[in-house]
Amino acid sequence: MTLPRRPRWPKPLPMALGLAALLALVQQQLLLRQPPRLDRLTPVAASSGPAALQARFSRPMDRDRVAADSDLSPALAHQWLGDGDTLLLNLAPEQRIRSPLLLRLGGKDRRGLALAPQRWQWDPRPRLLAVVPVGAGEQVQVREHDSRWRPITPVWPRITMLEPLGNGNAVAVVSRSESGRFRVWRVPLRQQPLRPLGRHGRAAPSPLQAGAPQPLGASELVFAHISGNRRGELLVQAGGDQPDQVSIQLWPSSGGPQELPLEASGAVRLLPEGGAVVVPEIDGLSLRDLPPRPPRRQTLPGSRDLSSFCPRAGRALLVRHWPDFRRSLELVEPGLAPRQLWIGSQALVATACSRGGERIWAMLVEGVGRPSLTLLSLDRHGTVLARKRLSRWELEPGTGLSYDPTSDRLAVVLRPLEEVQGAPPPARVVLIDATSLAPLPLEQEALQAIWLPAG
Repeated sequence: MTLPRRPRWPKPLPMALGLAALLALVQQQLLLRQPPRLDRLTPVAASSGPAALQARFSRPMDRDRVAADSDLSPALAHQWLGDGDTLLLNLAPEQRIRSPLLLRLGGKDRRGLALAPQRWQWDPRPRLLAVVPVGAGEQVQVREHDSRWRPITPVWPRITMLEPLGNGNAVAVVSRSESGRFRVWRVPLRQQPLRPLGRHGRAAPSPLQAGAPQPLGASELVFAHISGNRRGELLVQAGGDQPDQVSIQLWPSSGGPQELPLEASGAVRLLPEGGAVVVPEIDGLSLRDLPPRPPRRQTLPGSRDLSSFCPRAGRALLVRHWPDFRRSLELVEPGLAPRQLWIGSQALVATACSRGGERIWAMLVEGVGRPSLTLLSLDRHGTVLARKRLSRWELEPGTGLSYDPTSDRLAVVLRPLEEVQGAPPPARVVLIDATSLAPLPLEQEALQAIWLPAG
């Protein structure tokens, strides 16, 4: 007797794997037929022009079609850089931005599928921050794009330092109490430089929003010096009542500090792009990598001070002190010896530069009693492009030059030399055209001023 054979069913595991592979293939084909999406559009720090945007898409894009199907209004020279699913919109150098920009974004991916057209309003112009005297104290105020000033901090007896953090996401402040003690604060900020638009119209101006000041550290300090970078990190160099209580701490954008085992003969500065610090030492300047990078130390010997950083990574301006009491201005670039741009007997009190040092500005002071103030504009080879004698002004002590590439202007705090009814006049914010060096004094009294990046 022969028994009937039972049917052979597929084994469960191979059948499940086969169905999963089939489902994945169907999903893949459906996704390939979907048009590309814009996943993220964000402002980024620009080192070669006045402003830049980074666009990330859901799939690799045809860069030439993105460039052809997108435009800016007002029409500004720009280019699309990059490859794959991430592209960079970079504005060409030497252009002035006087109003918000309208970006019409379009294009196709590498399969020829079109991106849904989009409209964005982009305002890369920075705002101006200033320490303003208010009654018997001082306060940080912001100048909006409509020229109105608004307070963003309480009134403290004294404000000694002001430092933007990140790309305008916060500002660090060092306050001093009536007893002479210092505190370090982080003030969170919210800006909206980039907003999506409907088919018609523009978005209304969005003012800067400031949160409550957050104290960093639990106690007051005998002294405090701060330095920030584009990552939002803050270096606090501070001291307590005892000589051995000097500390250097690195505060991230959120969370607690990290103690840095550094010894310095002066103010330590964070590199703007992060990852390292410039440390003044007895025999020169050293560049030291920060954790988690492996320890590395590069030294530049000589009597030099770090004056200012350039927007392009690795470029900075140094002031060198010579035995005959002259001073020189040097441009330092990666892998090259410092290049001397200027040398003279005048005091070199403030500097600023654009991009990788294509243009450089230096504030000189000469004479005693009634010192003479001169502003120089130089190229990267030290050729003088323009010279302006600011005979009616003197530089407010402890302040410097701050450059805005979107408007091609320098911000500085100057005090008029003329007395008013026998009393010294108050210091004021002065905006200086970076090409002609023509000064434009603002009505606002101030003790410090610096540009706040838009984001």
